[in-house]
Amino acid sequence: MSTATQPRTLRSSDGAIGTQQRLFIKRSAVVRIVQGNLLAVLGAIVVLVTVLLAILAPAVSPYDPLEMNLQAPLQPPSLEHPLGTDSYGRDLLSRIIHGSRVTLLAGTVALSIALVAGLSVGLVAGYAGGMVDLLLMRAMDGLLSFPPILLAIALLSVFGPSTVNAMLALGIVYTPQLARLVRSTTLTTQAELYVTAARAVGVPDWKIMLRHVLPNAIPPVIVQTSAMFAYAIVAVATLSFLGLGTQPPTPDWGEMVSTGRSYLQEAYWVALFPALAIMLFVTAVNLLGDGIRDMMDPRYRKSLI
Repeated sequence: MSTATQPRTLRSSDGAIGTQQRLFIKRSAVVRIVQGNLLAVLGAIVVLVTVLLAILAPAVSPYDPLEMNLQAPLQPPSLEHPLGTDSYGRDLLSRIIHGSRVTLLAGTVALSIALVAGLSVGLVAGYAGGMVDLLLMRAMDGLLSFPPILLAIALLSVFGPSTVNAMLALGIVYTPQLARLVRSTTLTTQAELYVTAARAVGVPDWKIMLRHVLPNAIPPVIVQTSAMFAYAIVAVATLSFLGLGTQPPTPDWGEMVSTGRSYLQEAYWVALFPALAIMLFVTAVNLLGDGIRDMMDPRYRKSLI
């Protein structure tokens, strides 16, 4: 009996050791990948902190962002107001924290609109082909022929200036880039044998697009949207700077820079700190996007492992 049970014990212990070794190897690989993307990790930390500040803005901001103190306008940074005050005596730190909510929300919604529309147009155009593909892609080419920010300004001149309209305009502006990317992936995927086999057995086209084509389009779309998010944030701030996005007195980074430019000589901090917030967050998003792109590159992962 003892000789019969001993191999089982050895096999179970060997299996446990093998599992531990595999876990150790995976952890080591993750550590090496993280060490090879320290800038991406730094960018992720900045993005995470900014998002948390935006979510917890009412709890963490020291003052009401709309509360005016006409007895303390254009106060320089101090212990009472770490980033100073604006021309109405409003605390800049509180306005920057609350402004992150508007800017991040507008950029996220605009990109979400572009993502849904781009995926839909790209899938249908690439899978259907023929006249459907021709018409949809010529419409996308027409939108791409305009500089994005100028097209957004033109759309807002029709819709009217507001945060909601700015999100809608930017969603339309960024749709063609994602649509063309998804279309190219769809054209490649639908030529695969498993898609041909699914058609042969009578699987409906909508199921083929959702189950087989769409999953292959997701990785490149993730990489593209991570880069486009930074452009969306800059575009939102630009439209607000021009007076076409968020309207006063709602705090918005772009609107704060626009207001502060009138006081650059006497109170530089009114425009400087919101501009630094935009620069820091956009840089962090770009670093994070570069890290995501590298992580999804099999050759890069192999070089680290």
